[in-house]
Amino acid sequence: MKKRTLIILVALVAVFGMAVGGTIAWLTDQTEPITNTFTVGNINIELEETATDFKMVPGVTIAKDPKITVKSGSEACYLFVKVEKSTNLDDFINYTMATGWTALTGADGVYYRVVNATTSDTTFSVLANDQVTCNDTVTKAMMDALTEATYPTLTFTAYAVQQSGSASAAEAWAKVTTTP
Repeated sequence: MKKRTLIILVALVAVFGMAVGGTIAWLTDQTEPITNTFTVGNINIELEETATDFKMVPGVTIAKDPKITVKSGSEACYLFVKVEKSTNLDDFINYTMATGWTALTGADGVYYRVVNATTSDTTFSVLANDQVTCNDTVTKAMMDALTEATYPTLTFTAYAVQQSGSASAAEAWAKVTTTP
C-alpha cells in the first residue's frame, strides 16, 4: 500500500507541477541588433598645370600655375610637393613657394602642409602668385649656350599621407619614401 500511495503522490505532484509550470511566464528581453558597417577611408589628390611650355626672357615673369587639389571625401592628410630643379635652374629662373607650404627639414625640395578632411575639392597653389621669373642677369650668350639637353627644368610631384598614424610631417614623409 505504501508503494501505491507513493506512486499516486508522485503522479499528483507531477500533474500539479505541470499545471503550475505551464502557467508560469518567464521574463525575457532582447535588444535590436546593431550592425557595424566599415566604409573605406581614402585620400585622392590631383596635380594640374595649365601650361608646360615656357619661353625665357631675362627679367620677365612667366605664368606657371601648378596646383594640387585634395579631392572631396579625402581624409585628413599631410600634403607634400616635391620640387626638383635642374642643376642650372637657379642661373636662369627664380621662384617662391606659395603661402602655407613649409620646407620639410632634412628633405631637399620637399614642402608640406596639413589638410583637414574635406567634403569638397580643395585646391592649393604651389608657387607664389602662380609664377616664376627669368633672372635679369641672364644673357643672350647664356641662353645661346643651352641645348635641349641642358634647358633648365622645374618638376613637381605631389604626395598625400593620412594624418592618422603619423605624429609629424617627417614621419609621414618617411612613409612615402619607404613605400615600394
